Amino acid sequence: MEEEEQGRFKEPKTGAAGLPAVAASLKHVFGKNGVARGTKALLDLNQFGGFDCPSCAWPDPDGHRSIAEFCENGAKAVASEAMKKTIGREFFAAHPVADLMAQTDAWHDLQGRLAEPMILHEGATHYEPVSWDTAFAILAEELIKLPSPDEAVFYTSGRASNEAAFLYQLFVRAYGTNNLPDCSNMCHESSGLAMKDAIGVGKGTVTMDDFLEAEVILCVGQNPGTNHPRMLTTLEQAVKKGVKLVAINPLREAGLLGFSHPQHVTGLLGRATALASTYLQVKVNGDLALFRGLAKALIAAGWQADGFVREQTAFYEEYRSLVEATGWLEIEEMSGISREEIERLAKLIGGGKQRLITCWAMGLTQHRNAVATIREIANLHLLLGAVGREGAGLCPVRGHSNVQGDRTVGIFEKMPESFLAALEKQAGIRVPRHHGFDTVKAILAMDEGRAKVFFALGGNFAQATPDSGFTAEALRKCRLTCHVSTKLNRSHLIHGKRALILPCLGRSERDQGRFVTTENSMAVVQSSEGKLAPASAELLSETDIVARLAETTLGDVGQIRWRWLAEDYDRIRDWIEAVVPGFERYNERVREQGGFYLPNAAKDRVWNTPNHRANFSVAALDAFQARAGRFVLQTLRSHDQFNTTVYGLNDRYRGISGMRDIVFLNPEDLAGLGIKPGERIDVTSHWSDGERHLRGFRAIPYEMPRGLAAAYFPEANVLVPVGHVAEGSNTPASKSIEVSLTRSV
Repeated sequence: MEEEEQGRFKEPKTGAAGLPAVAASLKHVFGKNGVARGTKALLDLNQFGGFDCPSCAWPDPDGHRSIAEFCENGAKAVASEAMKKTIGREFFAAHPVADLMAQTDAWHDLQGRLAEPMILHEGATHYEPVSWDTAFAILAEELIKLPSPDEAVFYTSGRASNEAAFLYQLFVRAYGTNNLPDCSNMCHESSGLAMKDAIGVGKGTVTMDDFLEAEVILCVGQNPGTNHPRMLTTLEQAVKKGVKLVAINPLREAGLLGFSHPQHVTGLLGRATALASTYLQVKVNGDLALFRGLAKALIAAGWQADGFVREQTAFYEEYRSLVEATGWLEIEEMSGISREEIERLAKLIGGGKQRLITCWAMGLTQHRNAVATIREIANLHLLLGAVGREGAGLCPVRGHSNVQGDRTVGIFEKMPESFLAALEKQAGIRVPRHHGFDTVKAILAMDEGRAKVFFALGGNFAQATPDSGFTAEALRKCRLTCHVSTKLNRSHLIHGKRALILPCLGRSERDQGRFVTTENSMAVVQSSEGKLAPASAELLSETDIVARLAETTLGDVGQIRWRWLAEDYDRIRDWIEAVVPGFERYNERVREQGGFYLPNAAKDRVWNTPNHRANFSVAALDAFQARAGRFVLQTLRSHDQFNTTVYGLNDRYRGISGMRDIVFLNPEDLAGLGIKPGERIDVTSHWSDGERHLRGFRAIPYEMPRGLAAAYFPEANVLVPVGHVAEGSNTPASKSIEVSLTRSV
């Protein structure tokens, strides 16, 4: 819709939402869906009895919900999914794969909904229609003839419902492998690992009510105005109650500065509520040093919660010794924040009732030392006793609407023994115990020929993953690639010897009177029931696709009757209840308005760690640093995208119109390089195995620390080495890439 607008840049905004957000939402929804279908979709979005937003995982209010319980990006996501326009055999006959590869991601999204199953035969140039039965037979044939089940990879997007995800992992484990990489491997894997080690649970410990009872909220490595816009409503409510919001982020982002609520008259008139009262533009990957400095200041002032630390925690003395031995000069140099500013913030969070909430996202999780950094945040909370009480806790803000739920019901390459044993008992089969491939390991296995079939339940794997060129070649080595999708995306065009596209229902569409369930960032499980007519009569639900594939490949095994389970999603929920703790009376409770909270032991100060205590960590202080003359590049989203789905070419809050081929840089760095704003540059990343290049991108000045560069995901993924990962979690370290910049020739 906006792809033809000429590229230009201007001053960034100083606040988010307001009337421009309303206008952008309606433009996308009505332009792609028409007024009637678009209006119905929006009125059912995030409502009781309606469908859950297919974009971010920010929670819906437990009580009253407004008639427009959505944000601009949620409206864009629904507009994209609910398009009336469809593409099938005529479209693919007219467009060879090579021509589709030459188009942009935004163009792909604008073409419409996939209408029927398609196949790309070996050596063919065009996708052709294929029947569902034939598609399942081809998949089954390829899977059955593999020498080992571990030569197949089964990827999952965070959009899949609890029901589809549970049945999917049941099929994969019944088939004989734990190769279940998912999008969490690329985002909050670091959070889950760090939090489990610290407090025994890998999920957030707060509710939306806690935000209104806090004294201080830290937003770290996060841009809620673009990535979680409905969070701004919660932050505005908190600020109006007197809560102090502190932004800790290298780039200055509009959504952390101010918010014009689009459902309030004042907001529509452009009057913004100021949000962050303190804005610390920390160096990229300087967060570990910053939080170490906060701990140092708190301990020096005697503001630690001695009773809690003594009775509930372990390894405090080791941590205190480490903190006291860390020098301020080192902290200031690594963080880019002065001792004075750190001590001022320490007084703010430690000098009162110590009701602190810390929120974070990809700006923390995608670094080599991400796990250590998040453990340092947990250390700060343990110092204050700011876990398991009102107005305080840890809040990793998830990016995809059911990524947390998928993990809960078994989408993980190394589920614990308790889950696997319960699954065996319920299903009456043996399931494998050896760990499977995560996302990075799956890419390497495909490259090395150890994985030959790739199946994706949703997502856009080729675009979401690091090292785009390397990953593409790995996928092309597969005998078969298959994607369950609603829209055309680039992963369909980067294919194995044969390729299948299986079109599925969207979250907004009716599913034969059945509803699914999802889990949000705060562990609320609720129902989601599509209300729109399906875009095509050929579409199947993800759950039905999994059931038919499993039946064709394995037949009914043990106590599993695939079609019978999929006919009535209540039956799948009964199985989830039998396998996963916390789902007691699942079918009854999920039908209650707003659903139910899953238990979180850390909220009750029950620490499910090996020593049954909350654990301080002791990590050496470090930060990623580029060599002299080079920069540290981070990838980020524009405002006109959600994950790999690009809705348009604008990034309104950062002042960008009609372009995505850009690199943000500090104005002084631009001047030092002798490069003018808007001039074309080449970006080269440096790693032990060689160089990677991004050529002809435009240099854009932006308020950010010197030595930092930033470029849009997924275009800049080509610069991310597949071997550059977070220690422990194996998450791609996409926020700290060493690059050099030169003028394009």
